Amino acid sequence: MNSLGIYIHVPFCGKKCGYCDFYSLSYSKKTAEQYVQAVLRNLRHYSDKNTVTDTVYFGGGTPSLLTAEQIGAVIIEIRDSFSLSDNAEITLEANPCTLTADKLTNLRRVGINRLSIGVQSMLDEELELLGRTHSSDRAVKAVLDANAAGFNNISCDLMLALPSQTPEKLKYSIERMAALPIQHISAYILKTEKNTPFDCDEVRSTLPDDDETAELYLGMVRLMDEHGFMQYEVSNFAKSGFESRHNCRYWKCLDYIGIGPSAHSCYQGKRFAVKRDLQSFLDFPVQPTVITDENPCGFEEFSMLKLRLREGLNLNDVSSHREQIEKKIPDLLKAGYISFDGNNIALTPEGFLMSNSVIGYLIFE
Repeated sequence: MNSLGIYIHVPFCGKKCGYCDFYSLSYSKKTAEQYVQAVLRNLRHYSDKNTVTDTVYFGGGTPSLLTAEQIGAVIIEIRDSFSLSDNAEITLEANPCTLTADKLTNLRRVGINRLSIGVQSMLDEELELLGRTHSSDRAVKAVLDANAAGFNNISCDLMLALPSQTPEKLKYSIERMAALPIQHISAYILKTEKNTPFDCDEVRSTLPDDDETAELYLGMVRLMDEHGFMQYEVSNFAKSGFESRHNCRYWKCLDYIGIGPSAHSCYQGKRFAVKRDLQSFLDFPVQPTVITDENPCGFEEFSMLKLRLREGLNLNDVSSHREQIEKKIPDLLKAGYISFDGNNIALTPEGFLMSNSVIGYLIFE
């Protein structure tokens, strides 16, 4: 049977962070229930019992603003509309402030078995600067409560290259985070996205420069390794066996369906996206989508995505382009950006730091 991942975009936030450009709106109880009913009817629309769903991911926004019962209703519909695998990875993104001991117990009960908690920093001064609503102690409590509730697959988000961040500050956050009962860390370099409050000279003037960002990133990779979190993707680190199965679907060009405003899909040989508009998602019987790629996962996209992974690109999988790629390998080896065993190209940490340039040189030039 074919396999499938399902992504549910939950477009609600208690407060919008100044750096975020993901689609989200203010939460209301009434609208959230209308949204859940729209998700259920869209799942029924895409129903395919001949397809095994082995990953489900509730992203956002802040999916943990939904009640456990609402999340459970979505999981039940996925089970009814598809063939949900017994060992499916079912992830919920969560803000620490929304996680109580009772809610965590109920989330486990309805089927969530992996949490992705938006910690971002273990320094209160950095959390305040980012506009986060939680303190570092509140984040620690959320993780410990999740572990006590029986969650043994917990990921935390970490942000680096923050305004005025130093290697010592980043080291403090990593070491405090790594001491928690977690299995995965997603670490992102702060970017000033267009039309966000952070898109201003006042913020940009306080950001680390390129050399400082490189120092932060490479230092982070070393520290992660020391604490048992192996880099398996540009921005992702995991203890053995705890890599995000759902996100790996994206990087391996495997099928997934996105439900919700702004959600993207790669399904049945096409990429398509839902409009960034909650009202149209609520109003239409089936979410309105736009085709973004008629022929996805060709050579360039496949290679680019595979090179994001630490396992890299096997040239046997792109044999018709092997000669053109091999000509460029010596320069990248000399620069220390890749490793090459005769068949497989993999980026080094230094290569990941320069991934856009390295991949562009290998694949597009």
